[in-house]
Amino acid sequence: MKKLILTLATVALTALTPARAQKWEHLADTPQMGWSTWNKFAHHIDEQKIVGVIDAIVESGLRDAGYIYVNIDDCWHGKRDADGFIHEHPEKFPHGMKWLADYAHSKGLKLGIYTDCGTQTCAGEPGSLGHEYQDALTYARWGIDYLKEDWCNTPNQNPIGAYQLMSDALRAAGRPILLSLCEWGTAKPWRWARDIGHSWRTTGDIGPFFNKDQGKADQGRRLSVLEIIQRNDTLRAYAGPGHWNDPDMLEVGNGLTENEDRAHFTMWCMMAAPLILGHDVRDMSEATRRIIMNRDMIAIDQDSLGVQGLHYCTEQGLDFWFKPLKGGDWAFTILNPTQEAVTYALNWQDFNLTDEEVSGRSTDFNHTRYTVYNLWSHKREGRTSLKAGIERTLTVPSHDVVSYRLIAPAGKNKH
Repeated sequence: MKKLILTLATVALTALTPARAQKWEHLADTPQMGWSTWNKFAHHIDEQKIVGVIDAIVESGLRDAGYIYVNIDDCWHGKRDADGFIHEHPEKFPHGMKWLADYAHSKGLKLGIYTDCGTQTCAGEPGSLGHEYQDALTYARWGIDYLKEDWCNTPNQNPIGAYQLMSDALRAAGRPILLSLCEWGTAKPWRWARDIGHSWRTTGDIGPFFNKDQGKADQGRRLSVLEIIQRNDTLRAYAGPGHWNDPDMLEVGNGLTENEDRAHFTMWCMMAAPLILGHDVRDMSEATRRIIMNRDMIAIDQDSLGVQGLHYCTEQGLDFWFKPLKGGDWAFTILNPTQEAVTYALNWQDFNLTDEEVSGRSTDFNHTRYTVYNLWSHKREGRTSLKAGIERTLTVPSHDVVSYRLIAPAGKNKH
């Protein structure tokens, strides 16, 4: 009898306990694209700047290329009222965040905002600890579409519980909001965050430098493009539609050379990373515009198969990357991280590989002739060979890439 009573009590308790909320689905079936205030403006933000950026994203064609989120990072905050609800800074955002969200929506864009799991944000503004459901409701009422949640000032907090709490709060608030975890990879969120958020940072903050030596003056506070690639490239098994490894925002247009900007953008696309711009889009060079508007390369990032690229090997100082794509195609990139240009004799038969870890796809160069399409010159460059031998000789400039889409013949591996 005691066993029966205990069983009935357990069933009753289960029935009364609400099921854990799940994140909003289908908000990031491909990696999110947009722009953020932090890399360029840091805490120097206001309503006028954001309106100008919104207008520039539309007028430049960036919106039509897929950059739809305009994200306001740290330092938008005012104070909490007597009931604990957060408000925007009244002088920086005089019309209010709801007005700004409505403006973004009227232009076909979405508005993002920032908070922190702790007592304060990284810049010392009010964090969401103890106010998760209030903040989620506030964001929903404002019309927010994207939330980045940082991990500063979180002593003795469990990241899994903290981020699950905000995820549940966003779901309960009733408005679909993309959740971007910014825990810096310390607690290995790729192992537990798939059902909590839509992307998770895998590294510390990025800086506007390509290699570690260029960032020495930063005293190690931020990571270079190459350091981040090296930390992110082993995590591909955890990424996929709706849940992405996030190697941080883009520094394209913030002081790198054109070669470095091109390589940086290419590798983020190869890694199926969120493409969040970080430069001043109101005043950008033609070179920057060409790089971030390269629709052929964006298509690699946004490919619906949703597989992060594979760092296959390193030869002669060059890194060789492959990314399986929908329909049997492959993206193939050679990255030169060295200080000198490298000339390489390419033999396709050296790259017969099977992506056993993630996609199960094989390049099958000895049976398949792919059309070779250059993703930066936008020209076809013949076809791959079925026989061993030097196919072509390539020179990859320092801190640059050579990148191709290998187009499979009709009917080959179409899935």
